[in-house]
Amino acid sequence: MEKKDACYCGLYCGNCPVKVKVEPASKVLYQEMENLGFEGIISFFPDGEKFWSFLKGMTTDGLCTSCKAGSGNPACKVRLCAQEKNIEMCALCESYPCDYFTEFFQAYPTLKKDNSILQEQGWESWAKHQDKRQLQGTGFAYTRKSNS
Repeated sequence: MEKKDACYCGLYCGNCPVKVKVEPASKVLYQEMENLGFEGIISFFPDGEKFWSFLKGMTTDGLCTSCKAGSGNPACKVRLCAQEKNIEMCALCESYPCDYFTEFFQAYPTLKKDNSILQEQGWESWAKHQDKRQLQGTGFAYTRKSNS
C-alpha cells in the first residue's frame, strides 16, 4: 500500500469499487475486443475511437489516482481543508469529525470505522485493514443517494 493512495477523508483508492471491479473488467473487455480485431473496425462505431482510447487507458493507467495525486473533485471541501491545514488525513486532525463528514459518513458507511482504526491504532493497523479488504476484493462500501 502506498500512502499517496490514502485520501484525506480516509478512503483508500486501492479499495475503490472502480479499482476493485471496473478496472479488472475493462481489462478483460479490452483483451476480448482486441482478440476479435475490434481495433481495426472501432472507427465505424459512433464515438468508437474515443471509447477505444478510454478502454485502453483503463487497462494501462486505470481511471484515476487519489485526490492527493491530483484526481477527484478539485473543489472537495474535505480535500481543500486538509491541504490548507497541511494534514495527511482528516482523522488525524484535532477538528475531526467536522461538518464536512456528515455526507461522507452517509455515502461511505465503512469510513467512520476505518477512521477510528487510524485514530486509535495508527497507520499500520489502518493499512493492514485496507490490505485485507483489498485481498477480499470487496473494496469500500458506498451507498447511492436516493432520488426520491
